[in-house]
Amino acid sequence: MKHRLHTEINIDATPQAVWRILTDLDRYGEWNPFVVSSSGTVAPGARLTNRLQPAGGKSRTFKPNVTIVEPPRTFEWFGHLGFPGIFDGRHRFELTETPTGTHFIQQEDFSGLLVRFFRRSLDNDTVAGFNAMNKALKARAETLANDPASQ
Repeated sequence: MKHRLHTEINIDATPQAVWRILTDLDRYGEWNPFVVSSSGTVAPGARLTNRLQPAGGKSRTFKPNVTIVEPPRTFEWFGHLGFPGIFDGRHRFELTETPTGTHFIQQEDFSGLLVRFFRRSLDNDTVAGFNAMNKALKARAETLANDPASQ
C-alpha cells in the first residue's frame, strides 16, 4: 500500500535563506517543533539521525539515508522501519523561488505492509507535525531575513 502526505507554505525569504536553515541540522532544536534534533551530513549517501516529537505523542528516532541534495531546491531522504518493505518513507523538501520569496513543499511517500495500519496517525499527527515545522521554518526565515545583524 502507498500513501502520500503533502504540505506547503509560502515564505517571505529567498530560497537560499530557507535552504541554509533547512540544512543546518545542528540547529533544528532551536526552531523545529517536529524534527527536534537531526545530525549527519546533508550529502547523497549520508545517514542522518532524526528525532521526531509529534504533538502529544511519543518521540522516536529514525536513521534515513540522504538520497537527493540539489541546493537550494531539493533535499530528500529515505528510511524504513525494521526491514525494507514493511514501512518505508521517502521524505522530500522542495523550494521554488517566487516573486516574494519561496514556495516550500514538504511531502512524504509511504509504502509497505504496515502503511494501512498507520494511516490515521499519518493523516493526523504526522501532517500536523509537517505543518508545525513549515510554520516554524517560515517564522525563522522571515525573522532572519528582516534582521540586518543576521546577514
